[in-house]
Amino acid sequence: MLVLRTAKTMAVAAIALLVSLVAFGNITDYDTNFAFVQHVLRMDTTFPNATIRYRAITDPALHHAAYALIIAAEVLTAALCWIGSFRLLRHIGDTGQGFNRAKRTAIAGLTVGFLLWLVGFMAVGGEWFGMWMSQQWNGVPSAFRYLMITLGVVIFLSLPDPDLSNDR
Repeated sequence: MLVLRTAKTMAVAAIALLVSLVAFGNITDYDTNFAFVQHVLRMDTTFPNATIRYRAITDPALHHAAYALIIAAEVLTAALCWIGSFRLLRHIGDTGQGFNRAKRTAIAGLTVGFLLWLVGFMAVGGEWFGMWMSQQWNGVPSAFRYLMITLGVVIFLSLPDPDLSNDR
């Protein structure tokens, strides 16, 4: 059981590291990654005859606001997952009930990430702004990878942990 608790703690820390690196890249390479957001919101690389182009947002201030929201969600995801992994580590030898309670912050962080990739990228970016139509700026496959990794970790973490046996 201690091995499973360790694995769960490491899985949350791995997500924290991954999302930290994503957020760091978006902050330190702002212009490159901002171009992605601009093209998706402008819908300038969707199919030429797409009838959904009326949804396009062309105001640069709104592009920056959307990108800031993405970065904020990434930072929040990473922070909650880091805090959550440290709480799990601190309670790794605790009772089952204590370890299960320590999962709350990590689950909150994983949920923010899940919502970012499912709602932000796949639903809003992919479907509303037609990102899937773009040959150059289609982030749906990447978002799906992050979504599935996050979902896998949240399912694994959510499995209840019983009290540790004496044989640890």
